[in-house]
Amino acid sequence: MIRGIGFKEDAMRCTLGVDIGTSSSKGVLVDADGAILATASRAHDVSRPHSGWVEMDGRVWWEEFVSLAGELIAAVPGAEIVGVGVSGMGPCILLADEEDEPVRPAILYGVDTRAGEQIERMTDELGAEEIARVGGSLLTSQAGGPKIAWIAEREPEAWARARRLFMPASWLARRLTGEYVLDHQSASQVSPLYDIEAERWHDEWWERYAGPIEAPELRWAGDIAGAVTADAASLTGIPEGVPVIVGTIDAWTEAVSVGAHEVGDLMLMYGTTMFLVATGEQTLRTPSMWTTAGAFPGTRNLAGGLSTSGALTAWLKDLTGADYPELLAEAEVSGPGARGLLMLPYFAGERTPIQDPDARGVIAGLALEHTRGDLYRAALEATALGVRHNVETMRAAGADIRRIVAVGGGTQGRLWLQVVSDVTGLVQEVPEKTIGASFGAAFLAAVATAEGEPAEIRDWNPIVESIRPAPETRALYDELFDRYRWLYESSKDLVHELAADQREASA
Repeated sequence: MIRGIGFKEDAMRCTLGVDIGTSSSKGVLVDADGAILATASRAHDVSRPHSGWVEMDGRVWWEEFVSLAGELIAAVPGAEIVGVGVSGMGPCILLADEEDEPVRPAILYGVDTRAGEQIERMTDELGAEEIARVGGSLLTSQAGGPKIAWIAEREPEAWARARRLFMPASWLARRLTGEYVLDHQSASQVSPLYDIEAERWHDEWWERYAGPIEAPELRWAGDIAGAVTADAASLTGIPEGVPVIVGTIDAWTEAVSVGAHEVGDLMLMYGTTMFLVATGEQTLRTPSMWTTAGAFPGTRNLAGGLSTSGALTAWLKDLTGADYPELLAEAEVSGPGARGLLMLPYFAGERTPIQDPDARGVIAGLALEHTRGDLYRAALEATALGVRHNVETMRAAGADIRRIVAVGGGTQGRLWLQVVSDVTGLVQEVPEKTIGASFGAAFLAAVATAEGEPAEIRDWNPIVESIRPAPETRALYDELFDRYRWLYESSKDLVHELAADQREASA
């Protein structure tokens, strides 16, 4: 899908941003004032060949970039592209050979839970305290290091050919410029191979677990990786010599897109999964969250994520055959508490704060009189309860959360935003543009290539609305949160047995 809007006939300075997401790739062409001139998107699917595996062919990332760039440029013939921004889901592990051909599909972020044995063994070998001291976080399904070790142990033929490590943004930067770089924020999630305080690769552990892989050069997200090569220009239509930024993981780029990357900010991203990023100056360590480098020098992040959010609502939509407007209207009628339903949203395991890849979805209280609207309401409330669990865990770890900015496709439905504010008791600020990480990537490219004073994101994307919690629902949701926590603890042993049965059936 592509949309173009009015533009000047004479050339105007523009930046192009592309983000590779879990369910789609999105591109945007933006002028120097932040006006969106054209947007384009490509839907794609991930592969789930076994229970707990989530993969994607990395070659699709470049193919979709080429397609998006061509359509965006064609939509605005008066555009003079002066910079290119890239971002993508992560942390992903895409290993390529010396010719930059992928040796296997990319292993995705924390939703892929295959490396449990490697997590356990590496923790035993290195020590949990030392891993947290060096990398900031304990090893979980989000960590890149155990996934590299999994390939080395389980797929020796692929491992024998592997020479380079990429994530979506760095893969695009490589294809566009020929430079082999990775941003610090992404690198800090290749735990335990990155030293968060020294802001460099941990050479000893890199050699131990990723020996034959050439370590990419580390830069910051908004730095310029290089310039578009002649070959890339011929494929994409982007002029040769145009600067390309290093880029970073989509959640962090999305935080940039709404100005939620300053100290004291919390970005709450509504997407296929839910993601939270709190920004500060100190390295906060807690076993149940992810400590990472920030997107920019001098910042640190405490991050978390739900394994399902939009994926859960999409599952219900597909299951019931209804469309989203119908389900939202029926969920509104259902009302707070979903007429006595309580759902655990762990349909793909769960990331933070329980860090339990064997968690599974639970729907408690079902009766014959319940409707699909009740189920949809319970799903919205389940994700909101997960957000509250994460926020409370962050604050307990010392995070100073002063403002919350909501972003992502899920912000288009105001009911979901209201439910999250009601359950958490937090005010959410909503920006004018919620197009996402592609817009943030275009902004970073504009800053990196600015002539004179660089743009400010508050001018490109001002806050236009605040969602405030309804005080009359507070007591109900406080009680529901207590039940939510109790339901997980009470059912997890049985659920873990069922998860094991699912793996056996899948095998």
